[in-house]
Amino acid sequence: MIFCGDIQVESRFFLAPMAGVTDLAFRSVCAEMGAALTYTEMVSAKALTYNDAKSRGMLVLREGDVVCIPQIFGSDPDVMAEGARIALEVSKAPAIDINMGCPVSKITGNGEGSALMRDMHRAENIIKAVKRAVHVPVTVKFRKGYESGGFTCVEFAKMAEQAGADAMCVHGRTKTQMYSGLSDPYAIEAVKKAVSVPVIASGDALSAEKCLHILDVTGADFIMIARGAEGNPFIFEDCLALASGFRVEERSVSDILSVMLRHARYACRFKGESKAMTEFRKHGLWYLNRLSGVKAFKVKMSGISDYAGLEELCLEIGASNARVKEA
Repeated sequence: MIFCGDIQVESRFFLAPMAGVTDLAFRSVCAEMGAALTYTEMVSAKALTYNDAKSRGMLVLREGDVVCIPQIFGSDPDVMAEGARIALEVSKAPAIDINMGCPVSKITGNGEGSALMRDMHRAENIIKAVKRAVHVPVTVKFRKGYESGGFTCVEFAKMAEQAGADAMCVHGRTKTQMYSGLSDPYAIEAVKKAVSVPVIASGDALSAEKCLHILDVTGADFIMIARGAEGNPFIFEDCLALASGFRVEERSVSDILSVMLRHARYACRFKGESKAMTEFRKHGLWYLNRLSGVKAFKVKMSGISDYAGLEELCLEIGASNARVKEA
């Protein structure tokens, strides 16, 4: 099926961009488990224009991988345009995504992320500037609104489409909600009815059942899975199974540990063992959150420093009375 432009995807289930989470290793595992499209962590356009090595490194894609789109953020139209050009030059990606939905204070405090929902003129200029600067589809991610109870996403979506956005993602919470409370699927539905470009639903995609329900309620073309994939890349397999009329497969402790180790191996390959395993601890804890009877092993996971230690820990867990939690 077509996502936007001439970008083809295999299903409606995408991995969301998440800062500090969707690095190359995690994207690789999720793609192998069925994610039809992935996004990089959000990257500062300004940092790219300063030739920041870390930011450029976040844009490295895996050859032969499923479609991966870089996401950039910023508040200056000219800087965003240049950042988009650099991001595409480094990644060779088929599209570019603009973050106008991040609710974190250190981002919004600079007038970036979801703060742009309160400055529609600037947001419009950014989309137009990026659109002029690149020759690939430009997509935009934003929220239901800014203030609690706010519902400005329809007006924002119409502006984004007129400014040149080729697709858009709507998260059903406001900025002030952050990630608390419930995502509003009817805000996403309203956007879908108001624009003609593809719409991606975001928010509360925590299980395959919820993902299919959100798609049904909102009428969205695709869905973006964020926290639901943390420690659970199986969610993409589950979505594909349910969408095809099959039951969700039950996983064993061994299944979960095997994927966790594969994830860690990728991380070591792409980042070097020392850095990778330190960063991997949070992922390891997310995987272990799917198990019961592993409290002591979580303490050990928090101190893991090398891959051999993780392998040893997995052997201990496999020989214990650990069980997979019921969904």
